Amino acid sequence: MKIGELADKIGMAPSAIRFYEQSGLLPAPERGANGYRVYTDAALKRLQLIQIAQNLGFSLDSLRSVFSDCKGCSTDDLLEGLDGRVREIDQLVAGLRAQRQDLTALRSTLQGTWARGECADPEMLADSMATARNKVARLSRPKNEMNTSVHAIERHARRRE
Repeated sequence: MKIGELADKIGMAPSAIRFYEQSGLLPAPERGANGYRVYTDAALKRLQLIQIAQNLGFSLDSLRSVFSDCKGCSTDDLLEGLDGRVREIDQLVAGLRAQRQDLTALRSTLQGTWARGECADPEMLADSMATARNKVARLSRPKNEMNTSVHAIERHARRRE
């Protein structure tokens, strides 16, 4: 099939297909007598895999690595890559939750400040957000854990193991 047909089937612009080809994600197709690219169903399947992986947040570099090692890549390696992406998403979600808490605390502080007829002081806002963040951190810790730097460092070290 020609590039336009492939583009229609996959729902992708022909320029994107050429980009994936130039960047090594899609093998170069055969060319017809007229010089046009002629793609096979294998190209369609490869592009579908690229779309799935990109929708799941994998980078083009990670895809390039998987495709280049495709013959030597074990199922364990693929599952490890998926697990790694799940961990990245968990970190992003935790970061977004923290930002949401900060925004909620900031809104509450601003609302109270303005209700008292005061101007918002950036230093006071920063302190208020830090207090709110520490409160959430204390509430999410086990009750028997002390709030010390040593414990925080130990927790971090355990997570990295």
